[in-house]
Amino acid sequence: MKAVTIRDFGGPEKLVLQDVPAPTPTAGKALVTIDAAGVGLADVLLRSGAYRGAFGAPSEGGFVPGLEIAGTVTALGEGTDPTWLGRRVFALVQLGGYAEQAVVAPEALIALPDDITAVDAVALGVNAMVAKIALDRAHLGPGERVLVRGAAGGIGTLATQLAAHAGATVAVTTSTPERGDRLKPLGAVELLDRAATNTEAFDVIIDNVAGPDFATFIGKLRDNGRLVVCGAAGGFPPPDFGTGLLAGFQRSLTVSTLSLNSIDVAALATALHEIFDLVRTGRLKPVIEATLPLGEASTAHARLEAGQVFGKLVLVPR
Repeated sequence: MKAVTIRDFGGPEKLVLQDVPAPTPTAGKALVTIDAAGVGLADVLLRSGAYRGAFGAPSEGGFVPGLEIAGTVTALGEGTDPTWLGRRVFALVQLGGYAEQAVVAPEALIALPDDITAVDAVALGVNAMVAKIALDRAHLGPGERVLVRGAAGGIGTLATQLAAHAGATVAVTTSTPERGDRLKPLGAVELLDRAATNTEAFDVIIDNVAGPDFATFIGKLRDNGRLVVCGAAGGFPPPDFGTGLLAGFQRSLTVSTLSLNSIDVAALATALHEIFDLVRTGRLKPVIEATLPLGEASTAHARLEAGQVFGKLVLVPR
């Protein structure tokens, strides 16, 4: 089969499409023929070597990146629940998504409804689950003021929509006024520069940027404000960011982190099906920058790193 492999860490050019042996599902596993794979910042960080502590160096044959896929279960290993065969599914796979096929543990499979395409499933997928769960954890209420940092990205475009439909007043930060204007139809009513200077305080901040300005944004919370960190596109915050948080102890601020790795698949499946219901009722829509062939994975990564993506990039094997 065709797959994109990484033989050593580096730039987008390290993503190489090549023929590799097709996988065979072992006992208790399922083979998914992939129709779409999501491209996200986590894939970029993996390719660059930022995650090498978690995954180690690529072996001689390299490895296949890609953490979210959608497709059809086309074969089962011995002892696997036969009801999965032939079903359309979404799955978080950590590795192996940039390929024509992948072997997946059945407990990682989430059934797709007939009216959700594979491309839409991965355009929502990880990003929509992060956005929804982050807003749920922030207990966002109608009439509250929310800021979405890095709002033009995959998480941000969905968090903007979800917050607006929850009845909140949504402010956004993004890199250019043009990208900000594209967020207005999604529910943004206030477009701010990246530093969000000269603004009123916020009840909730959804932050997938972090970075050196992180402590400044903690200072933009109202009393009893909640900030949820769900990414670090801007890098790690300064190590002393907690000093200001404790200095404002009387303000009862909450800062929390969110990673889907900490949430079991049953809870993720529930969240994803709630997201699909929101799509059906028009309260949420996937925002897709482009759908590219599998062989253009390097182009997808270059565009993502250059800040040229509004919403999500999706790879399709065929």
